Amino acid sequence: MIFDAHSDLPTLIHDERLNGRSLVLERNSERFFGPWVRARVMAIWTRPERRRDATAYGFEVLNSLLKDIGESERFELVTTVDEMKNAIGNGKVALWLSLEGGEPIGESLDLLEVFHRLGLRVLTLTWSLRNAIADGVFERTGGGLTNFGVEVVGKAEELGIVIDLSHINETGFWDALDVTSFPVIASHSNARALCDHPRNLTDEQIKAIAERDGVIGAVAIPSFVHREKPTLERYVEHIAYMADLAGYRHVGLGFDFVYYLPGWSGRSVEGFEDESKIPHLVERLSETFSEREVEAITFKNFERVFERVVG
Repeated sequence: MIFDAHSDLPTLIHDERLNGRSLVLERNSERFFGPWVRARVMAIWTRPERRRDATAYGFEVLNSLLKDIGESERFELVTTVDEMKNAIGNGKVALWLSLEGGEPIGESLDLLEVFHRLGLRVLTLTWSLRNAIADGVFERTGGGLTNFGVEVVGKAEELGIVIDLSHINETGFWDALDVTSFPVIASHSNARALCDHPRNLTDEQIKAIAERDGVIGAVAIPSFVHREKPTLERYVEHIAYMADLAGYRHVGLGFDFVYYLPGWSGRSVEGFEDESKIPHLVERLSETFSEREVEAITFKNFERVFERVVG
């Protein structure tokens, strides 16, 4: 059973529905989930070209997602861990709502509350670029958390929203930890020691997340796995490295598969190109970890954090 902490499927769902196609999740259930993925964080990502009207775009994507879930009998939007457990127990896939970057809330805590009322339970503070909350990893200025960003983190604590530190730059990362005592996650990041990419985490960042009882979701983006030869084996090496460094209780999965999106480069992690290869991943994990540890990495670790923060 897999808890995938990051998916851009809402982007696809919105595009498909704009083209007149309904039941996107239902029609593609076996392809995108199979029998393995039973809980998944569905991220609303603001395309760079929509940053100027990010709030409108965020609500448009959310509306498409909610409509599609409403048409389906196999999927359920959940807002608590008990709801997740009940959905899975009833044979459904539990979907959590995330904002990948705080652009849709602009500079308004009220908008953060509105998104929360509509189901938001995970907030990735930035998406690589600067917003009103902080600078992302690809900004040259290296600014940290803004005053508004500090307010956002505090409001997220109050509402029970998991703070996600993937995509934020190092200054903002440490700023966020300075202003919260809650567990945090990095939903889709790997170890920079194994692949020197700015989207990956340093050893110090990995250990800091673990010290807060948080979790890092290992990501299957090729350039974050290995620059020359990204393979399933190297992906598992990231998981093993982070588990050795910080403990297996602080590593999970955040696949971030994007093979279905327009403009996808066509490059994948060899041997782990999509969800159909999940059994191969579990097999490799079982060669390194005990059954209990595999269960924790594939599901229980993220469940623990969500239970503590969201309830």
